[in-house]
Amino acid sequence: MRIPAHHLMRLERLAVLLVAGTFEALAGAESQPARRIVVSIPSRMVALVENGSVVKTWPAAVGASATPTPAGVYEVVHRIPHPTWYPRGRVVPPGKANPLGTRWIGLSRKGYGIHGTNNPGSVGKPASLGCVRLRNADVEELFDRIAVGDTVELYDTHTPELDRIFGEQLAAVVGGGD
Repeated sequence: MRIPAHHLMRLERLAVLLVAGTFEALAGAESQPARRIVVSIPSRMVALVENGSVVKTWPAAVGASATPTPAGVYEVVHRIPHPTWYPRGRVVPPGKANPLGTRWIGLSRKGYGIHGTNNPGSVGKPASLGCVRLRNADVEELFDRIAVGDTVELYDTHTPELDRIFGEQLAAVVGGGD
């Protein structure tokens, strides 16, 4: 069976429109806000990045050498205001004695998160059990700007991406920024 030329031309135009519509839909999906939290473990800094632009950065405490913060790409799976902490055999309710501070941002790596602290003097040091700690006011600000499903990137080495995100703050910690 032979298809007339004018039908083939119509089919060809329809195929072009379908392909163009698919590309347009995909491009539209990419233009949605891409929000991610970027953590430089060596510089002990956290950044909120939206659509490739740095919204804000904060100093952080990271895991101590015996309990390091795990590098990798994770996802926000929990957002808990006024969290309860459950260390082995105990329950620490929300309040001044709670080492999780006022907010818990749970990661897809079980047991790890970004949270506040009842020890703000630890911020800027390798002092946690592996989590990323922020001052309570800072974690509250971050908490209000993120959602479950957002990407969290934890870097344990210096990268050009971190240079771009943290700029002079990172160069001061790494030592020189040549």
